[in-house]
Amino acid sequence: MRSMEKNPYSMRVPRKSPPEYYLDQVLPILKRRRVLQLTKFDYRLANNIDEELQKLRCRANFHALRFTKPIQELGQKLVLRMREMAIRFIAVHLRFEPDMLAFSGCYFGGGDKERYELAEIRKRWETLPDLDADGERSRGKCPLTPHEVGLMLRALGFANDTYIYVASGEIYGGEETLRPLRDLFPNFYTKEKLANEELKPFLPFSSRLAAIDYIVCDESDVFVTNNNGNMARILAGRRRYMGHKRTIRPNAKRLSSLFMERDKKDWDIFARKVKAVQRGYMGEPDEMRPGRGEFHEYPYSCICKKNGDPESEQVRGNQGLKNRSKEEEPVLGAKGDE
Repeated sequence: MRSMEKNPYSMRVPRKSPPEYYLDQVLPILKRRRVLQLTKFDYRLANNIDEELQKLRCRANFHALRFTKPIQELGQKLVLRMREMAIRFIAVHLRFEPDMLAFSGCYFGGGDKERYELAEIRKRWETLPDLDADGERSRGKCPLTPHEVGLMLRALGFANDTYIYVASGEIYGGEETLRPLRDLFPNFYTKEKLANEELKPFLPFSSRLAAIDYIVCDESDVFVTNNNGNMARILAGRRRYMGHKRTIRPNAKRLSSLFMERDKKDWDIFARKVKAVQRGYMGEPDEMRPGRGEFHEYPYSCICKKNGDPESEQVRGNQGLKNRSKEEEPVLGAKGDE
């Protein structure tokens, strides 16, 4: 962690600094509300550090992020426009851009044209190893196609009148790639569709466009990730820490074999198997556990307890969600669906 400003408050925090260093050196700078850059723990939480330092990390990760006024205002406008059409909506972070697909080393069925185009993009990274596309998919390293995302959601019980917001940059294959997802969910919206002219000042800046998507995804009732990248991870952590909203992560390793055999199974069997492999990936309040290594990715509920309160309102709310999850998951539908 280091300040992005110049003197008098510029500093770099040494690795494995003792708690006293944070209290004596770092905390005074935080109190002066200087801008901070977080390095390599924007979503990760150490397993074995002092509780107060853990809370500080949570606050830095999930409270400190602020967007400029134009980004915040447009993001909230898009949220309100989604709410005007539907009581509830889901957001899907597709991550199906050409550079993402090329970096993954996966193959998505586009024949020689796809293999050539992605191979050319892949040349940007000189150190990338040669990868076996089938092996990567079987290990769950490949993002789902938009069609596969749609099939997963329908199998999980989301009806075709569900309103979805799709967060993405340029989609590889364009409208042809998106059409199967649109067919499954006709109430399909993007920032481009919702904002139109208002989006023009942001178009030259990919990070600002991503920030607008971030705001809408954060406010969605259900957030669906399609990769394990930084934006997906920090959103999942924030949605847990700020009071818990569901984040669905595809179990890509188990789903890959189901999609390969989709045409051999009737829909009811396919849907039942999708629900089975997605257990543990549906964003239940106590689903994530601390990792075996130095870090785990998401704040666990005990971190959120208030001082002197053995069971805070957030923890009680999480338990209520956990109890309800034992019942059939309600389908999110269109406006007026109770």
